[in-house]
Amino acid sequence: MLFIWKGSVLPKVLPRLLLLLALSICVVYFKGKLFHYKIPLNPAPFTLFGIALALFLGFRNNASYDRFWEGRKLWGALLNDTRSLARQALTISGYGPDSEEVATFINYLIAFTYALKHQLRHTDATKDLQQRLSPELAEQLKTAIYKPIILMREMSAWVQRAGTHAILRASFDQNLDKLSDIVGGCERIASTPIPYTYRVLLHRTVYIYCFLLPFGFVDSLGWLTPLIVTFIAYTFVALEAIAEEIEDPFGMESNDLALNTMSLMIETTLLEMAGKPIPKQVKAKDYTLD
Repeated sequence: MLFIWKGSVLPKVLPRLLLLLALSICVVYFKGKLFHYKIPLNPAPFTLFGIALALFLGFRNNASYDRFWEGRKLWGALLNDTRSLARQALTISGYGPDSEEVATFINYLIAFTYALKHQLRHTDATKDLQQRLSPELAEQLKTAIYKPIILMREMSAWVQRAGTHAILRASFDQNLDKLSDIVGGCERIASTPIPYTYRVLLHRTVYIYCFLLPFGFVDSLGWLTPLIVTFIAYTFVALEAIAEEIEDPFGMESNDLALNTMSLMIETTLLEMAGKPIPKQVKAKDYTLD
């Protein structure tokens, strides 16, 4: 764990830590003086203020992790609800389990998953949708802003065409409503970041604290000051960087949700339920967190 680089925030904060290390060396070299004026600081205030800052950072990280975990629960619910809809299409719809209509509905569910992933990441969904939908529908979705919602409309129309009993249609509608709730929950997280003023306040406080540390420890630690200060700063700066990274759980950074893997998992399980062959590229790809 000490030498793991991928997935760590160290590459992001390393330039800042090196800058602080250089500043600490200069402070020790000049014995804590700035333009021949001795900065009268001692470790006691830093200890008290560090405890308060750690509490604020803990709150910030909890708020960011709550957003991350809520996003993960929503995508876990997406897996369950797509399985339920696929089972209903296979067993209680007016079509046979081997019919082309059922295969179309399964593809709607898979396309819905990929469309939601691309919407949350602000990436182009065209390629994934063209592979799983008819050319006409894929072309129609090119200009759509909320592609998952259009696909939900197509799934509702499919249920109407299936000719199932009203009670069974209500069962379909219940699960489709759950998909709508999932989309709304993901959109709420993606469009409502932690208030910017709070982030700026905490960011400035962390860096002012870290850049004042060398002046407080130079008299008591001497040439150990750069090492100790850099280690303390790594803890605070890294915590602040982690909170910022997982605040948007649907991004493409190392510690964000593995939406590619989860989309692939949903596609695989739905194809298996329908007894359809899994594409070779799906079989060959392992379930890594990406």
